[in-house]
Amino acid sequence: MALNEALWVLLLGSLLGLELIGKVPPTLHTPLMSGANAISGVTVLAALALIGKAGDNTSLLLLGAVSLGFALFNVVGGFLVTDRMLAMFRRRGDRR
Repeated sequence: MALNEALWVLLLGSLLGLELIGKVPPTLHTPLMSGANAISGVTVLAALALIGKAGDNTSLLLLGAVSLGFALFNVVGGFLVTDRMLAMFRRRGDRR
């Protein structure tokens, strides 16, 4: 795929994403986002596979490490948001 085509796909995907997210009611936004962040576990597996297959290729190792860092950040953030959301439904006296 040429760079020009890739930029068009990025632009159109970004505009479509903004339009779709704008239509989500606020009460559903947090559960949807925490679920989507948890799905980033697939990205963690892909990054680990890339690191495993990289061998001596430094650029692939670096790309895999950066991908792994971002994916882990996204997964942990998704679980923290979910935990905070569920804490809103606990009674004040209850502790986990």
